[in-house]
Amino acid sequence: MNIHRIRRFWWLLVLLWCPVGVGAQDRPLVLSTSVVAPYTTPERTGFLDRLAQAVFQELNIRAEVLVYPNASERSLIHANEGIDDGQVLRVAGLEQQYPNLVRIPEPVLQNDFVALSRRHVFVSDGWTSLLPYEVSYLIGWKIFENQVPAAVRRTPVREAEQLFHLLERDRVDVVLYERWQGLAQARQSQVAVRVMEPPLASVPMYMYLHVKHADLVPGAAAALAKLKRNGTYQRLFDETLRPLLKTGAGP
Repeated sequence: MNIHRIRRFWWLLVLLWCPVGVGAQDRPLVLSTSVVAPYTTPERTGFLDRLAQAVFQELNIRAEVLVYPNASERSLIHANEGIDDGQVLRVAGLEQQYPNLVRIPEPVLQNDFVALSRRHVFVSDGWTSLLPYEVSYLIGWKIFENQVPAAVRRTPVREAEQLFHLLERDRVDVVLYERWQGLAQARQSQVAVRVMEPPLASVPMYMYLHVKHADLVPGAAAALAKLKRNGTYQRLFDETLRPLLKTGAGP
């Protein structure tokens, strides 16, 4: 059984069998997501794993990230319904579609959506920069489905491993992904890549809490801002994300 499913099954048992009167303080605040390495890992050592712990530790609250691999919509529904306590990484405006979610206004990070390639180097200063190339991206990633020009040759796939399998075998020229997840998957697939600059799009991302925890939102925002000021945020970034910059294809 997938380790994330085991964790979820365990917490469901806790919720079902805990006697009445055992408060929310006796279990961690659970923030869900569908993003994986390097943001989350089964060992809870990813950037978001550690950042969520650090943010809520400032409020004397235990927190952990629960991962729904390849199930972005399900993780949102569970957070909106209060099955989980919130979301750890989402775009602004989510509350318009999921009214039970309250955004923590301090940004977690900027998600850079980039082009990665083995053999090509170009300035990605707009979506039309992709026109000479055959590209691949994950089915369901709306930013690529909506923004890649219709004239671009494309091979959408369902799994991240397939992106770099195609790239390694020169069946596509470019893969489109979020920067850090792309570099992590390239390293796992042992494919040396270059990231084209600037990003095709850059979007601020936020944490959300279920409305039942709305009273925690101001404190969580202040805690995250504090971690940025005191160097904790940068240290976590340097330890979990920056090493992936070595996943390169040479000069």
